[in-house]
Amino acid sequence: MLRIDRRLIQNFEWPLLVMALLLGGIGIVNLISASPGAEGGVPPIAKRQLLWLGVGGLALLAALVPEYRSFGRLAVPIYAACCLLLLATLLTAPIINGSQRWLILGPVRLQPSELTKLAVILLFSRILVKRRPQSSVGLPDLGLAALIVAVPVLLVLRQPDLGTALITAIVAASYLLVARVGMRLFSGLAAGGIGAAASTWFFYLHDYQKNRVLAFLDPDRDPLGAAYHAIQSRIAVGSGGLFGKGYLQGSQSQLGFLPEQQTDFVFSVLAEEWGFVGALLVLGLYAGILLRGLLIAYASKDAFGSYLAMGVVALLFWSIAINIGMVLGALPVVGVPLPFLSYGGSSLLTCLVAIGLLMNVSMRRYVF
Repeated sequence: MLRIDRRLIQNFEWPLLVMALLLGGIGIVNLISASPGAEGGVPPIAKRQLLWLGVGGLALLAALVPEYRSFGRLAVPIYAACCLLLLATLLTAPIINGSQRWLILGPVRLQPSELTKLAVILLFSRILVKRRPQSSVGLPDLGLAALIVAVPVLLVLRQPDLGTALITAIVAASYLLVARVGMRLFSGLAAGGIGAAASTWFFYLHDYQKNRVLAFLDPDRDPLGAAYHAIQSRIAVGSGGLFGKGYLQGSQSQLGFLPEQQTDFVFSVLAEEWGFVGALLVLGLYAGILLRGLLIAYASKDAFGSYLAMGVVALLFWSIAINIGMVLGALPVVGVPLPFLSYGGSSLLTCLVAIGLLMNVSMRRYVF
C-alpha cells in the first residue's frame, strides 16, 4: 500500500497552485475574447486550451509524487530524450506556417522545444551540484555547459524558432549568477556570447526574423510589414486606459487589427479590454509566483532543490519579461509565448510542470 508522508499534505504548496490556476483561468477567458467571430459559446481554441489546462494539472500533480532529487538522477536521459525529439521534429514533422515545431502524435501536437527548457534546467542543476563545494567554475565546466545548451538551441533554430532558442540560452546563462565564475573567465564568456549572437544573425536567422529586429530599431522603415505587429500592439495597450474597454469590446482584437493575438500578443488583448488595472492584476500574479519561487529556492534544504527552483524562476521571469517587452515595443518581436496566457498546449503543459517542480521542492523542505 502506498504510504504518503503526512508532512507533505500539511505543507502542501497552495499559494503557487492557486496563482498558477488563476492565471490559467484568466488565459482561457482572455482567449475567448481573442477569438473574434466565434458565435454562440466557447470557441474551439479555448476548449482545447481548457483541455490542456486539465492535462497540465494532472502533470503538475504527477510531478509532486517522486522526491524531486530523483529528477536530478534522471536529468541526463531526460535531456537526451528531448534532443532526440527535437531531431525527430526536424526529420518528420510537417511544415506549419513556415516552421517545423510540432510532432503529430495522433490528435495531439507536441512541441518538444518547450519541454527541452525544463530538461536543460534539470541537467544544469545536476551539474552544479556535482561540483566540489566552494570550487570556482573553470573553462572545462563552461565548455561542457556551452555544449549542453548549443545542441538543443541549434536544433530549435533550425525549425526555426528564435524565441524558444533565445529563452533556452538565457535561462542557461542565468546560472552564471549562482556559479563561481572569475572575472577574466566571465569577460571571455561575454565576448564568446557576442560572437555567438553575431554568428546566429548571419548564419541562422531568416530574413523575416532579421527584419523584425530592424523594425524594432526603426519602426517607420516598414510600418505595414515587419513593424506592423508591434505598432498594433502598442495601439491596443494604449487604448485600454485605466479600466479598459470592457470584455469582448476591444476594437484592435475584435476587428482583426492585432496579429497573433491568441499567442504572442495575447497580453495586448487583455490590456485593451481590462486596462491598466487588469494588466496590473496579472502582473501581480506573476510577481507572486516569482517571489514565491525565490523563497522556495532560498529555503531548500539541499543545493539541487535551490538550483532547480532558481532555474524555474529564471524560465518564467525571462518568458514574461521578453513577451511583455515585445507587446510594449521595448523589445524586438521574437516569438515568445506568455506563460499560462498564450494559446499553446505544450507551453501550458511546460509551465504547469515547472510549477509542480517548485511545489515539490517546497513541500519536501520539511522532510529532509
